[in-house]
Amino acid sequence: MGLAAALAIVFTSSGQSADDSAKGAMQPAGGLDPALRKEVLQSIDRGLTWLATQQREDGSWSDTNFPALTALPLQAFTASEFKDRQKVVDKAVKFILSCVQANGGIYREMQGRKGGGLSNYNTAICMTALHSTGNSAHNKVILDARKFVAGAQYFGDDEYKGGFGYDKDTQRAYTDALNTFYTVEAIKTTANVEDSRDRSEKRVDINWDETVKYISRLQNKPEAGDQAGGFYYNPTDPKAGTVTNNSGKVVFRSYGSITYSGLLALIHANVSKDDVRVRSTFDWATRNWTIDENPGMGQQALFFFYNVLSKSLTAFGQDTIPAKDGKQINWKVELAKKIISMQDSNGCWENKVNRYWEGDKVLATAYCLVALEKLAK
Repeated sequence: MGLAAALAIVFTSSGQSADDSAKGAMQPAGGLDPALRKEVLQSIDRGLTWLATQQREDGSWSDTNFPALTALPLQAFTASEFKDRQKVVDKAVKFILSCVQANGGIYREMQGRKGGGLSNYNTAICMTALHSTGNSAHNKVILDARKFVAGAQYFGDDEYKGGFGYDKDTQRAYTDALNTFYTVEAIKTTANVEDSRDRSEKRVDINWDETVKYISRLQNKPEAGDQAGGFYYNPTDPKAGTVTNNSGKVVFRSYGSITYSGLLALIHANVSKDDVRVRSTFDWATRNWTIDENPGMGQQALFFFYNVLSKSLTAFGQDTIPAKDGKQINWKVELAKKIISMQDSNGCWENKVNRYWEGDKVLATAYCLVALEKLAK
């Protein structure tokens, strides 16, 4: 069966047993049944309650050198109906605003560290979080942050062209899929704030054409064999290693979290869902479907994988994943159950494989809560 046919499949009652039909009557196609949704909401409340106890008096969480680590849990609260939501949000916003720099970036200076204070990474995530509060009082900060982030786009004459890296030093030949994804998400999400920019100022945006070209370069092509359609980290560092294809060529291994990041970045860039790049990404996702690990990376970056999976498939509008046996997997149900099963009794989540900071319970919990909030909608 081809990809187009797989995308068009609807699992109809003609192939269902009586038990399957009964389950379908209780559960909306692609959604959560009332009982599971209740479990999800209870899990969210436990997680938010735990996060609230971890917030410092100055409003921060985790490592204060990186305000993004406060902005990510902030987004979990702004999307919630938590009883002390506004108190927690106000404190977090105050801390983030204390990190605003004169150049418009939202970060803290760190001397002697490669990538410095990760100025682009922190600014992109923080401006998205500020926007999620819905408070127009933050528009000026967001507008300045948009200008800062847009100015970080790299235009060197090499394979990194069009992308974004951790910092704003555009003379450094380095960009990657993760920071490009966060930047694209931030610029797309906050686009409406440009309407409040003074008419005497030029509206700010990134060069979307070059961004899409860069994202596309990080996608494995058909000649990569079973890696085709998936994404890797950047032009020189695959993160998930390499494999040798059938013709003997060494290719970068595709992996889950960055592939779903690539899918969402393409959607944010208004690439058609019928475009071969989008379709082949979803095809890779179906061939490599699992939530027991981050495909290609094992347990590394597992909770970020859950986070971006929930956002990308929601944006793609795909409620089910075609399984190898011809049935359809309700990925929202499967993912919700999986995330809930991994929650600690105190309400938090923690990745025992502490790579990409996921041993930080605050970060891991924020990733999971945002994913669950997407699933509960």
